[in-house]
Amino acid sequence: MQVLTTVTFVYGVREDRILAAVNAGRPDAWSCWLTRRIVLALLDRVAQLLANTSPIAQRAPAETRREVAAFEHDAAMAKTAERMIQTPAVALQASASAAELVDKLTIANQGDNFRVELHGANGGGAVGVLARAGLQRVLQMLQDEVTKSEWLAVAAKPPLAQDNAEPGSKPIRH
Repeated sequence: MQVLTTVTFVYGVREDRILAAVNAGRPDAWSCWLTRRIVLALLDRVAQLLANTSPIAQRAPAETRREVAAFEHDAAMAKTAERMIQTPAVALQASASAAELVDKLTIANQGDNFRVELHGANGGGAVGVLARAGLQRVLQMLQDEVTKSEWLAVAAKPPLAQDNAEPGSKPIRH
């Protein structure tokens, strides 16, 4: 199991999955494909975990907790911005070709930190401990890739016009 020190997410159109490239371009690199089901569940559950474990939000009145969480998120983005670097395309290509399907992903609260474990279907994996701000940055990076994938937009698209056609009508063809 590799020690997670860096992670890059890239949406792969062909696979309709998100590549998680851990330590890309380094000898200890490992990568996996994250499916839509895992990513959407992860984003939902970890947002709840962050909200439930936030010492700031716990002290805030119930009616202002959402605003406090947004402030905490903005502060985390500012705090981690300087650590953001561009991963070379060649390293991402190598990661994509070696990636295995993620089999299990866990995030556990450890006081002020969170333990993140990724396990691949072929036995590979990565583990790391992230501070709250680091986990929020990773989740934002993942959310950015979900936005690029249009996974949420696909679920919200209206049915095709011909699906709404009256019974007995035929679609127009050229």
